[in-house]
Amino acid sequence: MSDMRLVVVGAGGRMGRQLVRTVTEMPGVTLSGAIERVGSDLLGQDAGLLAGVGELGVPLTDDPLKAFIEAEGVLDFTLPDATVAFAELTAQARIVHVIGTTGLDDEKQAKIEAAARHAAIVKSGNMSLGVNLLAELVRSAARALDEDFDIEIVEMHHRHKVDAPSGTALLLGEAAADGREIPLSERSVRVRDGHTGPRPVGDIGFATLRGGSVVGDHTVIMAGEGERIELTHRAGDRAIFARGAVKAALWARRQKPGLYSMADVLGL
Repeated sequence: MSDMRLVVVGAGGRMGRQLVRTVTEMPGVTLSGAIERVGSDLLGQDAGLLAGVGELGVPLTDDPLKAFIEAEGVLDFTLPDATVAFAELTAQARIVHVIGTTGLDDEKQAKIEAAARHAAIVKSGNMSLGVNLLAELVRSAARALDEDFDIEIVEMHHRHKVDAPSGTALLLGEAAADGREIPLSERSVRVRDGHTGPRPVGDIGFATLRGGSVVGDHTVIMAGEGERIELTHRAGDRAIFARGAVKAALWARRQKPGLYSMADVLGL
């Protein structure tokens, strides 16, 4: 089978440049397009030169439809509104769409699900192998431990991250809620301030830290009387997310249209 032709959207950003580098390094894929927003100063520049891997002959463009028609898959770590627009185009082109974008609300999630009727979409709050294995451990631990163990999720990211809690923290929260067989939407605590009273039994708490250049740290704490379990993942390099995204694209190339997760990709 020939190399899979991939388009990187948001190719001028930090994650976009990492995706370009990773596509050039991994076997079985090739960069066929690079997209940036309308009006960007980077339009016309070579994606490879921007990413530091040498000239690739793939200039940044603001015309995603043309690039998608000529490709087999899209790697997307952008912003919610952009991701929804890209999903509509990948559905039209009937190609693979790998989504690492976080901060999607219910309305945007519904639009992604609609697009998945025509495109193979892999969407995850985190594309790394380690985080998805951690989610399985959290699910199992939450199932094994009763509500005498309080669950708290602490995450830290760089100062530029715009959404909170992180998509990974929510992924871990969903895993914990699934283990407890409760709806996260009804039992999560996102903010504590002032006189809050005692902690309600069974809630899942989130704490958000922002600062510096932290790629992503996540700890799930299960605190009982006289003992505490902590499950932690620390990301030191964005390349782990990019490699996971490329693996997801190669996996989805063989799948029917539908909405998949990294757990599906990894067979967890």
